[in-house]
Amino acid sequence: MVFSYVVRMMFTGFQKIVLPRPLRAGAAWVLGFLLISLMGNGIIRVPEAGAASSFTFQRVVDEARELCRTAYKSPKGEVPDSLLEITYDEWRDIRFKPEKALWRQEKLPFTLQFFHAGLYFDRTVGIDIVHPNGEVRPVPFSTDLFDYKKEKVKALVPENLGFAGFRVHSFINNKDYQDEVVVFLGASYFRAVARNMNYGLSARGIAVDTALPRGEEFPYFRKFWIYLPSADAKDITICALADSPSLTGAYQFVVTPGQETVMDVKSTIFLRKKVQKLGVAPMTSMFYYGENTSIRPFDDFRPEIHDSDGLMMTTGQGEWIWRPLVNPKEVLVNSFQTTNPKGFGLCQRDQDFNNYQDLESFYENRPSLWITPAGNWGEGRVELIQIPTEKEIYDNIVAFWTPSTLAEPGEPMVFDYRMSWHHFTDGGRPPGGRVTATYTAKGKAAGKRKFVIDFLGGRLQDLSADAALEGVVTVGAKAKLVEQQVYKNRVTGGWRLVFQILPESEGGKEKQEIQGPVELRAFLKLKEDVLTETWSYLYQP
Repeated sequence: MVFSYVVRMMFTGFQKIVLPRPLRAGAAWVLGFLLISLMGNGIIRVPEAGAASSFTFQRVVDEARELCRTAYKSPKGEVPDSLLEITYDEWRDIRFKPEKALWRQEKLPFTLQFFHAGLYFDRTVGIDIVHPNGEVRPVPFSTDLFDYKKEKVKALVPENLGFAGFRVHSFINNKDYQDEVVVFLGASYFRAVARNMNYGLSARGIAVDTALPRGEEFPYFRKFWIYLPSADAKDITICALADSPSLTGAYQFVVTPGQETVMDVKSTIFLRKKVQKLGVAPMTSMFYYGENTSIRPFDDFRPEIHDSDGLMMTTGQGEWIWRPLVNPKEVLVNSFQTTNPKGFGLCQRDQDFNNYQDLESFYENRPSLWITPAGNWGEGRVELIQIPTEKEIYDNIVAFWTPSTLAEPGEPMVFDYRMSWHHFTDGGRPPGGRVTATYTAKGKAAGKRKFVIDFLGGRLQDLSADAALEGVVTVGAKAKLVEQQVYKNRVTGGWRLVFQILPESEGGKEKQEIQGPVELRAFLKLKEDVLTETWSYLYQP
């Protein structure tokens, strides 16, 4: 029995050795005795039964490369039409049983729960667990994991259906109960929270041709590998394989939950064909209205409604930029060109409950998400897309990095970065003064428009009211700066910049109204020292 096991291991371990059929039996005896002798001397160690070659992220990269060389196969049809036709209430009633959470009985620091396919989720994902010895085992689907409430819905479910996604729980808020930390569900979407935080904006693996006439393509994660955490693990590692008609991709997420939940991301992208626009480290959020909205889009008691209130970025040259979000009248695409960006993200700066008054949504408790590139990403742009919305339930804000040049189909593109999910006040960004509020109003004279910007932080707090602080305001085409004031805000301890713009005259005649959008920029400086980030805004009449 031992000898037959050794020979079997020998031929499975050395698959490249191919012997003619008449010689195999004799060779097996000779090589078998040689192998036993080497093992007896400790030169060769027999692996444990069931062990596999060690799993690494490179295996996912190799799978993405091979998948790229094949024609795209749509996942549609994996979920029966009968499940896709159930009502929202019926799908919502399908609940995973918490007592069935993976690793709960082992009392590990992380546990997994799974989502059921159906309704909007028309595809399933493979989920494998990577064990410490390198063995990879799939997580089998079972209806026993779910409470369906209605037997007629359960009867629609095939035995081998598979999962739509999963969520990771951990002791992020207290040591006695595991709360959700990160969720992967739908296309390549995922979202995370830090300690004592509600879910808000989402992230994606990659974006393809967003806001282009040809229509956006949504790659999806078709398979996951999740590393079994140790009993004292502080993080959990998740690998994923992305697929779409235009590309494939390999991802690794190392998730460390805490006061600031950090996700270290490795990604390698292979194009199947050329695309017009690639969005790296994309994020999606919602902005309905804020303090910069002069007229609310509908009658509501809440002063502001948004998951994020601005785009923040640091250019390769070290300039910090803050772009307040708007709910535009039509799709608005803005680009911020730079080389080797140092960081960007969508932020929820306003964390004051009084500015929301929402006891159900708690918008003040939504995360900010900051992307820090690892290494040089080269030339490109941070792109901000703002889409009109009439309801707060729709995500209408998208931001990502777009490289200026893309690799040829089949060639790898590597984008590694760190994601920080945090309360804005815990992020420590920017290092100097920051914008805390943007207000707009009609000016006193006809055609004028007034802007009021509050700055706080950095050296601003230490300056006396008589400091010679100066506002540097830049006004784009179609308007001109007519007046400005900078003064101490005695309530916040920061400083306020107020300025007005007027339509540019044409042919010696003054226009009554500003025609078309106007780009605006402003920052505060003391002599030659820039004390704040750059406020960047697009005024649309």
